[in-house]
Amino acid sequence: MALQHSYTVLAPIYDAVVSAATAPMRRDSLRALQTNDNDHVLIAGVGTGLDIPYLPDNAHYFAMDLTSAMLNRARQRLTPSQRIYLHRANVMQMPYADNTFDGVILHLILAVVAQPHKVLSEAARVVKPGGRILILDKFLKPGQRAPMRRLLNVFIRHVATRTDVVFEELLPSAPELQVLHDEPSIAGGWFRRIQLQKTSGR
Repeated sequence: MALQHSYTVLAPIYDAVVSAATAPMRRDSLRALQTNDNDHVLIAGVGTGLDIPYLPDNAHYFAMDLTSAMLNRARQRLTPSQRIYLHRANVMQMPYADNTFDGVILHLILAVVAQPHKVLSEAARVVKPGGRILILDKFLKPGQRAPMRRLLNVFIRHVATRTDVVFEELLPSAPELQVLHDEPSIAGGWFRRIQLQKTSGR
């Protein structure tokens, strides 16, 4: 529960640290969220709700986070026109049935949790066949040495985020997912915007 404690402490300053830097890439990622009326979309790891201003209004959203302090911040961003249900839950053990959602948003969460492959596997489980998963995060490339990032990871992985996650190493945990789009975002391509689609049911 070290990360839960850390993000409770970070909640009051989180927006000041990351909001401006991440807003453009959040907006660009969510442009790919093609929702129909009454679609159900999961935001796994909603944090302080920095994605909320960019969400289409026609869908129902279920936004989960492990930290109550972050959810309290997210709640302040809600508008009357948005249908967003905030609740506390663990993204590595999602409390939903198989094939529940039309889409899943994984923004800046895979490189935070201790077991990102479990999060991707859970997202694949709860999204419907044909549904999409939008990912925005920082990933090392396969075989990339990145000694400074890996050294940094030793010090911050338990208090803020990981800097050693390789996206391609997560994919085998969810073989039903197909990569539709993968492009660099900021920091010389360290951050990437990725779209996946579920090709079959479980």
